[in-house]
Amino acid sequence: MQYMFLIYLDESKFAAMTQAQRDAFSNGMLDYDDTLKASGHYIMGEPLKAPTEAVTLRKWDGVLTATDGPFMETKEHLSGFILITARDLNEAILLAERMPLVTVGSIEVRPLDVLERVAA
Repeated sequence: MQYMFLIYLDESKFAAMTQAQRDAFSNGMLDYDDTLKASGHYIMGEPLKAPTEAVTLRKWDGVLTATDGPFMETKEHLSGFILITARDLNEAILLAERMPLVTVGSIEVRPLDVLERVAA
């Protein structure tokens, strides 16, 4: 089964670190990715740019609106994702808890769903 790790970062915790500490987190995440790859769990993953570079779109009642930044005001923001394969949710949780960024944010572990076309 496939699981998405949605990585939420508390920017204030990360910003309070020295550059060496931030570099260690980056290297730790690359090492973590390598570990997932070596074990056969890794499918793909990427960091995201800061929320200030995002645009949120809505099309309600036929009217398209675009808002700078994320939809919600929150301490943590979505900073990246990793897509993995695991036997079950328990294995996915065990893999996610080893991610270095779990100490400065949170990791949402969510199973992927399959969208199938419904006959009309």
